[in-house]
Amino acid sequence: MLFSTLFALTAAASALAVPVSNFTRCDSHISHDDRQMVEAQFAIDHAAVLANETSRRAITPISPSLRRVVHVVWHIIQESTALTGGAITEDTVRQSISTMNTHYSGSTFYFVLDSITRTTNADWFRFAREDRAEGTAMKRALHSGDEKVLNVYSTGVTYPTIGYSTYPWQYSANPYKDGVVINYETVPGGSNIYYNEGKQLTHETGHWLGLYHVFDDGRSSCSDTDFVADTPAQKFSTLGCPTGKDTCPDQPGLDAVHNYMDYSYDSCMTEFTPGQIERMKAQTLTYRGIRGQTWPPIILTHIMDLPSTVASAPIPVITGVPIPAPGPHP
Repeated sequence: MLFSTLFALTAAASALAVPVSNFTRCDSHISHDDRQMVEAQFAIDHAAVLANETSRRAITPISPSLRRVVHVVWHIIQESTALTGGAITEDTVRQSISTMNTHYSGSTFYFVLDSITRTTNADWFRFAREDRAEGTAMKRALHSGDEKVLNVYSTGVTYPTIGYSTYPWQYSANPYKDGVVINYETVPGGSNIYYNEGKQLTHETGHWLGLYHVFDDGRSSCSDTDFVADTPAQKFSTLGCPTGKDTCPDQPGLDAVHNYMDYSYDSCMTEFTPGQIERMKAQTLTYRGIRGQTWPPIILTHIMDLPSTVASAPIPVITGVPIPAPGPHP
């Protein structure tokens, strides 16, 4: 498929992004030209999926009782057993998933925590970027599940970027790379003062579900670059939570500073638009096979403690270890 080639192009394009005040928040950038290629292929792929759905009589009108369930595997990457070394607790992970479900309320997407892994590896903690060998080794060793499973890696990835994600159409080229990476200090109640309400995970998951940034990545123009009709044109990303920001005054609407797909402070982010929700549904149906289903809100989890490792010695994924009895956490 064309996207096997596009994966390499879009990964390389992240290095071309222009930061705002040397802060990009998220490293999931795709050039304008690559976006055009991606969207042309998406139109073909989505039409084919819809035709197949119709032929199988599988399309069901969405009702409030239907949810698009996304199973989550969370990988805690730490350099020590101290909280400052990335050793967040299992309760913090559960709170993060619960918080993200409130952010996606009304979208029909619902996240279910299946399992947690814990790995002590200083190299992965510090250097697990998409373009580094440590990031590749970490994901190759730990990634779990298929295209429907969201793999979250909490690490020490830090400024100028505190997170990054793959996109749905990139899965077929390198399945083990699929997932999102966030800085552990951005979880709810974390130590990152402006980004500690869990919305970095919400933002990166938006990419994993198929959304672009609401602003123009790389060209600083007012063209419609996120392929969503109801997000206003926006030339630059947002830093802080400004009032009345309008980088494209000749086009309708103010900048989407309250949108989860901008770079605003967490306290400023409150919404996805209806158009973004529809795009996430279409993207995940086409490339992840995620459909609406009846689902009871039950979260089953277990914790897996993995041994200390070095980047040159990948570790196996260990399953089936029960949750330990409650006790003090680091």
